[in-house]
Amino acid sequence: MSNDELYAAAVKAAEKSYSNYSHFTVGAALLTSDGKVFTGCNIENASYSLTICAERTAVFKAVSEGYTDFEAIAIAGSGNGDFSKPCFPCGACLQVLSEFCGDSFRIILSDGEHSLSDFLPKRFNEECMK
Repeated sequence: MSNDELYAAAVKAAEKSYSNYSHFTVGAALLTSDGKVFTGCNIENASYSLTICAERTAVFKAVSEGYTDFEAIAIAGSGNGDFSKPCFPCGACLQVLSEFCGDSFRIILSDGEHSLSDFLPKRFNEECMK
C-alpha cells in the first residue's frame, strides 16, 4: 500500500470522529506487516481526560485482533475539513506505538514520511526498568 493510499484511509477514518467538544477531527490508518489496515478516529468525552486519540484507537483495535507487527501509520487531522497541514501524534500515542514499533517505523503525515525516532528519539521501554 502506498503512503498516499494509507493517508487517504486516515482522512476517511477522520469522518467517523466523535469530536463534539474540540471540533478537531483526527483519523489514523495503521498498516500491519501482512498488509491489513486498521483505522481509528478520535473519540472525545465531556470529561476530556477520557478522550482517546485516533492513533491509539487504531493500535488497540489491531492488538485486540491479534496483530502486533506494524509497518506504518498515517495520521490526518483538521478543525475545518482541510487535511493539508500535518497533524503530529501526541506523546501518549508515540509511547503506545513504541511498544510495538522500532525507531524506523514509518509515520505518514500530510507533509510526507517520518520515522518514530524523529518524534520520540528517547523513549521509555523495558530497558529503562532494569
